[in-house]
Amino acid sequence: MARATKQKTQQTGVPIGLIDGPFQSRLAPLSRAKSWGRWAGYVSPLVLDTVEFEYFAIRNQATLFDISPMHKYRISGPDALAVVNRLVTRDVRKIRDGRVSYVMWCDEDGMLIDDGTLFRFAEDDYRLCCQEPMFGWLLDVAWGFDVQVIDESDLVAALSLQGPTSFSLLKDAGLGAVADMKPFDWREVEPDLWVSRTGFTGDLGYEIWVPWDKATQLWDRLWAAGDHWGVRAIGSEALNIVRIEAGFIAAGVDFQPVHAVMRLHRGRTPIELGFEKMVAFDKGHFNGRRALLKQVADGRRYHLAKIDIGGFKPAQDALIYHRKKKEVGFVTSGVWSPTTKRNIALAEFKAPYGFAITSDLWVEVYVNEEGRWDRRLVPLKIENKPFFQNARARATPPGPF
Repeated sequence: MARATKQKTQQTGVPIGLIDGPFQSRLAPLSRAKSWGRWAGYVSPLVLDTVEFEYFAIRNQATLFDISPMHKYRISGPDALAVVNRLVTRDVRKIRDGRVSYVMWCDEDGMLIDDGTLFRFAEDDYRLCCQEPMFGWLLDVAWGFDVQVIDESDLVAALSLQGPTSFSLLKDAGLGAVADMKPFDWREVEPDLWVSRTGFTGDLGYEIWVPWDKATQLWDRLWAAGDHWGVRAIGSEALNIVRIEAGFIAAGVDFQPVHAVMRLHRGRTPIELGFEKMVAFDKGHFNGRRALLKQVADGRRYHLAKIDIGGFKPAQDALIYHRKKKEVGFVTSGVWSPTTKRNIALAEFKAPYGFAITSDLWVEVYVNEEGRWDRRLVPLKIENKPFFQNARARATPPGPF
């Protein structure tokens, strides 16, 4: 029988409004922009200085971003493997101990509930990290199994250290033992200090995990070691640019988590988002398997694709047309890429456009020039690879970039 534990840090009274995260005492003094947002009920920086400074720090230096607001769930017990393998579309049996995997999970109709990362401690012990609250759904999936599900969201703090000098910084901070870690490895480097070679930037980087009450101790250690490696704290706006360059999708932006939508058919399947390779039909039953098999047989409704847009005006939310007349999709995430010097985007197409039909497609861009709007139709090109790829992201051991 599944056992549930929802653990919380000690608090006095019920907090009202946004609450401070574990690194807020270090972030607030660094905030020149005073631009804060909401992430899972916590105050989270959108911009601390300028987006430009923070973006180029990710691609040229080292950066720290607080990822503690992510929801974190520990799934352990004799039936843990069976539960997570029933939950996600990937075959978890192929993930080794000490490895991390990107995973997706669906409802019975094959619609994506959320995506996230699955950390494997052992065959009977996992941590699932994700954007959306998932405690209730995990309990439903685990019903009847011999597992324990613990909500660790307020127990584990984490920093994302990203950028070409991130390994050099870790080495100077006394954490050089991570040198032999390959992408998606993770291990306990010191007591209560875990490091994973993961991130949301497509660049060299790590995520460091500690108990909530040791968060500021971790920050001070990394910050002190990072001065001559150009370390800079960043907000989510700069992170959004680099994740699009890397071709990473975002929940609530490039797809709508099906439990959050109010209208039928607004959900999307992993196949429609371009993740067919992550659906292991041969592993046995999992949530959504029958519906996804039917979609493979009948064909997808939509197709999410990476596109290169003519010109240099970002096309966020722009409509896409075939032969300049028929509306066939829209841009879900669009930015000008400072590194690749391209106008890039992720876009959703109505099938078969963007998949079987890839020519004569146009993006409708509106440009405001000194108070006067100008409508332009600019061509697009489908891209099959991430816009930004750099060998340093996978170099093991990392070089002293």
